[in-house]
Amino acid sequence: MCGIAGFCNLKGDWNGNIDRMNHRMLHRGPDASGVWRSEEGDVVLGHQRLSIMDLTPTGAQPMESSSGRFVIVFNGEIYNYKMIAKKLLEEEKVAQFRGTCDTEVLLEAMEAYGVEQAIGMCKGMFAIALYDKKERVLFLVRDRVGEKPLYYGFAGNDTFAFASEIGCIAALENFKNEINTSVLDIYFTHGYIPAPYSIYKDIYKLEAGSILKIEAPYHKENISISSYWSMKEAAVKGQSCLFTGSEEEAAEELERLLKESIKEQMVADVPVGAFLSAGIDSSTIVALMQSLNNNKVRSFTIGMTEEGYNEAAAAKEIAKHLGTDHTELYITKQDAIDVIPKLGYMFGEPFADSSQIPTYLVSKMTKEHVTVSLSGDAGDELFGGYTSYESVSRIWNKMKGIPYYIRKPCSELVLHSPLAKNQIYRTKAALLGAKTPGRLYEISYETDSLTKKISRSHSDSPYKYSQFTHYMEEVNHNIMLMDMLMYHPDDILVKVDRAAMAVSLETRVPMLDKDVVEFAWTLPIEYKRQGKTGKKVLRDVLYKYVPREMMERPKKGFSIPIDKWLLEPELRGWAESLIDRKTLEQQGILDADVVWQIWDDYTKNGVWRIQIWFILMFQEWMLM
Repeated sequence: MCGIAGFCNLKGDWNGNIDRMNHRMLHRGPDASGVWRSEEGDVVLGHQRLSIMDLTPTGAQPMESSSGRFVIVFNGEIYNYKMIAKKLLEEEKVAQFRGTCDTEVLLEAMEAYGVEQAIGMCKGMFAIALYDKKERVLFLVRDRVGEKPLYYGFAGNDTFAFASEIGCIAALENFKNEINTSVLDIYFTHGYIPAPYSIYKDIYKLEAGSILKIEAPYHKENISISSYWSMKEAAVKGQSCLFTGSEEEAAEELERLLKESIKEQMVADVPVGAFLSAGIDSSTIVALMQSLNNNKVRSFTIGMTEEGYNEAAAAKEIAKHLGTDHTELYITKQDAIDVIPKLGYMFGEPFADSSQIPTYLVSKMTKEHVTVSLSGDAGDELFGGYTSYESVSRIWNKMKGIPYYIRKPCSELVLHSPLAKNQIYRTKAALLGAKTPGRLYEISYETDSLTKKISRSHSDSPYKYSQFTHYMEEVNHNIMLMDMLMYHPDDILVKVDRAAMAVSLETRVPMLDKDVVEFAWTLPIEYKRQGKTGKKVLRDVLYKYVPREMMERPKKGFSIPIDKWLLEPELRGWAESLIDRKTLEQQGILDADVVWQIWDDYTKNGVWRIQIWFILMFQEWMLM
């Protein structure tokens, strides 16, 4: 895994600017640095390398194709590159390869078959910049589900820039793009800024499964974006062609696909391990890893002394049963506090999933032993693990029989009555007014009326969760799709990528393999959820390796008691310094009265709102 960056049409010191961009992402690739500039001088590419495959100089980037026509910088891994290399040799598209890395295979495939066809062959995670010297065209490509980040946009009027992290673009000389206040409403609702938007005006995230093409002279009107794969289309197609086998047969097929994915993702020229909590997802990945290996798999977990937040003992028990070489680290409140000042720089824009802290700490510990770690992410979203799926489905099934034209006026009546002073009635009224299951799911994030008043911008968010709704009749699958389109790529994958890459650790997610994802969408909902039990088919796979009774315990999640710690002197002082009234008024972005009402409700009345952490992470970023 690496970091990529570059720009077109930059006026000024091109060498100093690309060096600044590379230095800003040094953590993504500390092993080597590279720069390439076109003959015309208008295109510059930068690269920071974390050596995973082919540790020799033949894997260095930027890399030119054998013909000299194309140049690539690439972040990620192509897991099936050996199959593509074999195809290139058999079809005599390539006489021989200079080295043994996936970058060279990807580059030659793109020249031989074209960008879209070559990407269609690839299984992996990637953010790619490819420059065609002959046509003077730059392509940006992002993987199917958004594992690897890729920002792009215009810094000033004429300079087109791209990078793995938004902080690299902000590092450009004379970068003065304003804060994009139109995204603040959704940030203060969810705690992250979803693609395609970013915290800056004119800077965007390339959406998953997309190819951006920009032609000389590299102005805004020369950009086109196309999709080569769609999560929505995969979901709709899967649900229209349901798996017809038994639940046992579904588990057997899922096990086969996961083993294939894990086998590919364990290939590296550096040590590989895995995160292990006591949950279904990571336990399944580690169990299958160990089944494929004669040697002990390295597994890693962190624990906490805080009651109700510690899964380390259970993870250790699972590791012992599976026979892994297990490492655990118990963290303290001080360990977590020490991470907080790093978060603004680490994420580059406001991001407020508080599990970012333990994710960073487990990554830091894991990096001391291995360079690559597999994770169990995506199990909840693909196989119906979240309890909210069951509750939304239950509520929707109760109210869908009442026509919307009746429900909506009743909802408005309550919301504009004295009953609305009570949070319970306000929530129920809002839910009653939902037009679709997706909107019902979205409302669950929005019922606190103060949330919409935090920002002074008072602008409608350009992005709505509910735009993803009603592609399929099955309620659970609709909201699972919503999560796979927004929450998973823009929260979960961002958190893991930035936290792990901050310590130069590559993470891989076997459940996001294309074949696994597409198979998951073909499964009937009863193979995923029955009542309050989720991930049924995944459990069927795991229980072949780990006793059921070892896994049937309340899930604690990967979280920290931030709501408790913020009341204690050290963090409370830090928090109140960030929301100092004078500072907020000078910034002119947040409404100081609303911010302090939320803070007083918490500190004086014990009312905890997750928006407190959202506000603090925003201010931490603003003031870094």
